[in-house]
Amino acid sequence: MVRTSTLALGLVGTAAAAAVGWTLYGRHATEQVPYTVVARVGDAELRRYPSTTLVETTAPTRREAFGRLFRYIDGENDDPAGADGKGAAQGGTEIDMTAPVETNAGGSVPMTAPVETDDADGGVRMAFYLPASYDEAAVPKPADDDVRIVSRPERTLAVRRFRGRAKDEKVSREGEQLIEALHTAGVPIVGTPFYMGYDAPWTVPLLRRNEVAVEVDA
Repeated sequence: MVRTSTLALGLVGTAAAAAVGWTLYGRHATEQVPYTVVARVGDAELRRYPSTTLVETTAPTRREAFGRLFRYIDGENDDPAGADGKGAAQGGTEIDMTAPVETNAGGSVPMTAPVETDDADGGVRMAFYLPASYDEAAVPKPADDDVRIVSRPERTLAVRRFRGRAKDEKVSREGEQLIEALHTAGVPIVGTPFYMGYDAPWTVPLLRRNEVAVEVDA
């Protein structure tokens, strides 16, 4: 009985160590959108982000939005420059996932981070940040008409980090606390809060990196 218990504990410990290892590896291997912390407001950071290029869509559900975007980066696109860079029309260009994934609607996103998401008229808007090597002119054209490429200029975000599972209720509560802190500090807000997630779905709650953010007037 003692041996069985010891073996079980050993297996649990091994699985936990593997989960931690995969989480750290995933974060190290995934390109993240760079930023500079310019100030702090309570437990929130004010971050300056550079101009970025995103692929986004609006769909009835998060699952459908995510599926469209994943198919795009998985090769459902047409590279205008061609894979050989000489202008030959060739499709199927695979694009690396970056972090985070941004979602204004809240909730966890089944992929690496971050993904950008928010509630929009007629559905959920979700966006993947594209690698820094892409700009709007060079990025492959989506094959799906419901998927679009957008450029976002430099902006300053107020960001509050939290751990655990990003359930809708928790994301909303964290967003409300962020807004309250900014109002108290007299920081002018632009737009509405959104969610940014950084981890794969198998990441243990304690290790998850979740953030709520809102654009502020620089």
